[in-house]
Amino acid sequence: MSFQLLHVDGGARRGRLVTPHGTVETPTFMPVGTQATVKTMLMRDVESTGAQVVLGNTYHLMLRPGADRVAAFGGLHRFMNWPHTILTDSGGFQVMSLSALRKIDADGVTFKSHVDGSMHRLTPESAVDIQLKLGADIQMQLDECVRLPADAEAIARSVTISLDWGARARRTFLEAGTGRLQFGIVQGGTDPSERARSAEGLVAIGFDGYAIGGLAVGEPQADMFATIDVTEPSLPATSARYLMGVGTPGDLIGAVARGIDMFDCVMPTREGRHGMAYTSEGKINLKNARFATDDTPLDPAIDCHASREYSRGYLHHLVKVGEPLAATLISWHNIAYYQRLMADLRDAIAAGRFAEERARLAAIWGGGEDT
Repeated sequence: MSFQLLHVDGGARRGRLVTPHGTVETPTFMPVGTQATVKTMLMRDVESTGAQVVLGNTYHLMLRPGADRVAAFGGLHRFMNWPHTILTDSGGFQVMSLSALRKIDADGVTFKSHVDGSMHRLTPESAVDIQLKLGADIQMQLDECVRLPADAEAIARSVTISLDWGARARRTFLEAGTGRLQFGIVQGGTDPSERARSAEGLVAIGFDGYAIGGLAVGEPQADMFATIDVTEPSLPATSARYLMGVGTPGDLIGAVARGIDMFDCVMPTREGRHGMAYTSEGKINLKNARFATDDTPLDPAIDCHASREYSRGYLHHLVKVGEPLAATLISWHNIAYYQRLMADLRDAIAAGRFAEERARLAAIWGGGEDT
């Protein structure tokens, strides 16, 4: 298991991450399969888009159906019928965003389930154990994610706690001797000094890769980019870098320009369920009446069955009458578009023409400006 940096063009990186279930070419976008499914999609159709890795979530899977049950099925790969790489988030963000009641102490976090109100305990060690039972190829440390905006004291406390939890998670992971990969998570809000402290502390612990967490929570895009700018210099060039929960095509373009290798976001499927499509021409709302008589394919430039074989008029009809097939087809297309975007960026970096490709895409999506 390793990360190899193949090309650098400006700040953008073209790399290759080797995992127990395959090779991931970077930069890459991971469709979100929070509860062992990419919503509305068959995994064979997710695979057809060129997706190399999907994301699952410790918080949701520990509640339903439970890590032991997934393990009894042979692990998450077999359970959800996905033979390629799986990354699991540790659940820290979900504890913050979904739990009606949570109590954090030095040892871990106690929280109330958003499903049935039952109480649960998650520690750095138990988060590792759960992810090992799930069989994830890339596993995340448990961290404390604070809501933004937050005061300086809360941000500093979350960094200190997350660093301590990171050291404990790494120790537990290495003792298990899994041969898999584990990433640390950089916290620190939008405070440059706390971001640097967090990143440098995690690098000292020594993870297989490093994620930037605690962003994409409502802050302006410029603030997100500025936070990446102050964090990236503290991360080793020889390790994969993952920006968690991001984002729009413009977010991805700007983050790739700043040296980020991996992304995940619910946006392609969430927007797909609401009739929104990301296309080579930009974002379109298929609910709009102007598409009712449009007989052109959704996006013939994308090599995807849903993109090429169904008209915008037909998809408009499905959305308007509430047919579930609308969500499937538009989500399928959106994932395929994101995979094409990543492939185009990879090719441009390898060819030394990233700036040109960035400018072309930024004309559609933004994300091309420097901050």
